[in-house]
Amino acid sequence: MKKATVEPSCTGQFSSLFLDYLAQKPELQSFYSFFPAIENFEKLIQQKNFSQEKRDVLTDVLHQQYEGFTISERTKDQIESLRSAKTFTVITGHQLNLFTGPLYFIYKIVTTINLAEQLKKAYPDYHFVPVYWLASEDHDFDEINYFKLDGQKYQWNSNQTGSVGDFQLDETFREFYKSVAHFAPEFFKDAYLGSKTLAEAGRKYVHHLFGEKGLLIVDGKSRELREFFTEVIQDDLTQHTAFTKATKQTQVLEDLGYKSQIFPREINLFYSVKGIRERIEQVGDRYQVLNTELEFSKEEILQLAKDTPEVFSPNVVLRPLYQEMILPNLAYIGGPAEIVYWLQLKPVFDYFGEAFPAVMPRNFATVLDKPIQRKIEKLGLSHKELFQSVLDWKKGYIETHASTDLFLSEERDALKAVFENAKPQALTLDQTLGKSFEAATVRANKILDQLAKKLRKAEERKHAQEIRIREEIFSYLYPGGSPQERVENFMKFYLGNPEFIEELFGAFDPLDFNFIILSQDGDKG
Repeated sequence: MKKATVEPSCTGQFSSLFLDYLAQKPELQSFYSFFPAIENFEKLIQQKNFSQEKRDVLTDVLHQQYEGFTISERTKDQIESLRSAKTFTVITGHQLNLFTGPLYFIYKIVTTINLAEQLKKAYPDYHFVPVYWLASEDHDFDEINYFKLDGQKYQWNSNQTGSVGDFQLDETFREFYKSVAHFAPEFFKDAYLGSKTLAEAGRKYVHHLFGEKGLLIVDGKSRELREFFTEVIQDDLTQHTAFTKATKQTQVLEDLGYKSQIFPREINLFYSVKGIRERIEQVGDRYQVLNTELEFSKEEILQLAKDTPEVFSPNVVLRPLYQEMILPNLAYIGGPAEIVYWLQLKPVFDYFGEAFPAVMPRNFATVLDKPIQRKIEKLGLSHKELFQSVLDWKKGYIETHASTDLFLSEERDALKAVFENAKPQALTLDQTLGKSFEAATVRANKILDQLAKKLRKAEERKHAQEIRIREEIFSYLYPGGSPQERVENFMKFYLGNPEFIEELFGAFDPLDFNFIILSQDGDKG
């Protein structure tokens, strides 16, 4: 694929906070430890204090999570490498969207793997493992139970509840699968029809796509890993430190004029068992699990946290801290919203003595197929013009290509001269005629305005074909009004080009934060 880039700001897709972070604005420097530049990773390595005990537990847990999988020696070596004090991770995470969901799921992982490879070249004395955090504990099924391909929505409806990773791939799923079986690649069939749960299937297809690139898949839903989080769980239940620290940081951001992304709660934990993942709230001296009859005293819930920490599932405020406490991690790769909420959390990390990683944007991209490239070339659109609204583009295009002066400039000048020449003589007759001339000038200009609108409409009809093509381009780049990477599934390009993902590895640079435009070879993009 042919690659071009534009500055993120010209796309209109990013918040001011995200753009100011990329620009390293001084007022934001206290919200993170080190900016994600290659020369800063030595400092990130030095600040990461990760015990041998944690390394051994993490390695053993990963061996358990991969049991029953056919994995290569490289994957085994990647897992075992985590025992070494010279091994570090870089991580991304995402929900368990069906069939990977939107394109940016793939973009996240490609960015993460490329970062690990670049770090190895820059710091050969260390080893870097790319990690995908399998979000098996999320419970918002409506956000992940579908994918979109070429304008069609494919959705699985299920009455199951609780963490989506535990959802059984039952008969309702098998019926759903029949609706996509005619185009889904074989590895999806193996993953979904050969697995019992959504989490198991997700691990299988991600491993199929990226396992040979060295990617490890970590499911944080583990008793052994959660034990390292017990202190934070107990603090959150009784002291609410994360709430206090994150709320204060959020207020500082908002005082600077930025919008926050997440809203901390006093208790940022869910109670999570089979079929249930519900928030915990303190009511008086009791702890209640919402939408259930479960409740505990303070002593009971603290003992529960000590005995079975795995039933306490962190929300978005605590999950980043949990990830960093159980991984020898240096960088988190996420989307623009994720970058923003990480910036709200650094004081929480500081309080619990956990190093804050480099917070990195994933690579952003749009992919142009050959038909759309031809349309872009026909209109002579620049890369920046691709991100204009149709209305703004149409205004400029019509003005540039109009066969007449749409503003009727000469006529306005002539009309102005008529009134200016006649007005002095009229005033010698009657001073009150001045207002009449002014009113007549306004009425005449309004008539010209109306004529100018009609001229513009006529020019638009004359260029109707070009406008239609521009609307088609916009619909391709923004299906349903949202950016392509947030809507289309990767199969849109993969089915016709099995090398699509491999080509992304060649096009993406994890340390270049510009927006990428990818064109298929053979045509000018």
